[in-house]
Amino acid sequence: MYEITVLPLPDDFEGEVVATLVSRTAGSRRAVLYLHGFTDYFFQDHLAAHYIDRGIDFYALDLRKYGRSLLPHQTRGLIRSVTDYFPEIDEAVRVIRQDHDELTINAHSTGGLIAPLWADRVRGRGLVQGLVLNSPFFDLNVPTPLRLAADLLRTPLSYTRRALPLGISTVYGQTLHRSEQGEWDYDLELKPLAGFSVHAMWLAAIRRAQRRLHAGLAVDVPVLVLASSTGLRVRDFVPEARSADVVLDPRQIARWSTALGPHVTCVRIADGVHDLVLSAEPVRKQVFAELDRWMNAFVYQGNENNP
Repeated sequence: MYEITVLPLPDDFEGEVVATLVSRTAGSRRAVLYLHGFTDYFFQDHLAAHYIDRGIDFYALDLRKYGRSLLPHQTRGLIRSVTDYFPEIDEAVRVIRQDHDELTINAHSTGGLIAPLWADRVRGRGLVQGLVLNSPFFDLNVPTPLRLAADLLRTPLSYTRRALPLGISTVYGQTLHRSEQGEWDYDLELKPLAGFSVHAMWLAAIRRAQRRLHAGLAVDVPVLVLASSTGLRVRDFVPEARSADVVLDPRQIARWSTALGPHVTCVRIADGVHDLVLSAEPVRKQVFAELDRWMNAFVYQGNENNP
């Protein structure tokens, strides 16, 4: 069903680096490229099926140091800058555009922070026709003291390459995986319930990227920003966690969506979890309905082959 293509990349500060392009195609001239979030990889088969059913070829990129791309010597998810991801996105887009006339990027959480920064960098080149951002990581959802501490991570990178003692909650993982309170089956080695360790180097990179976005981008294609209607900050599982974003604050997502560019649609999804396509079935049906409506209105508008 899927094809796997390993994308060799230049070495980074830890040595050898690869990314992995996963594809499921049906010969369309249209494509979507999926970018995952932190502590994540592509496993959402129903998302791929949704696009394939609408005549859109599906690609997903397991970014460096995640999922199928994680090598034994690497620290999970560790980067010096979110621009470290640009080479694999560039290469994935190059491969996809060889056989496709139109490309939309669908990105989740940290992927939803990376994608608009990449799109801003390549604006005017016609490489991508739209962005779909699913609960993008536009800001930190932490108490003010931790936010201030994160903004003080300006020491040389060589001194910040250590894990932070944050005591990450398992609540979000519990809402998703079928071994706990959820309905989804995925590899807990690649996506642990408690997430990956947060390293100072990674957090500093994320805050730099967020500040760049907050200053304003000029993405020149239509953007759809999807976020839950409700945020919930809890340390232990409660039933309400199944119908709220327990990772990010949707109000922050809505606030910063206007910084992306001149053509942004922001939709709040009632009872959605952090990865909105992993919400309860009635909720994810709404997510897909909003996605279809937006793509037909703005990405394929005026195209005689509009599905």
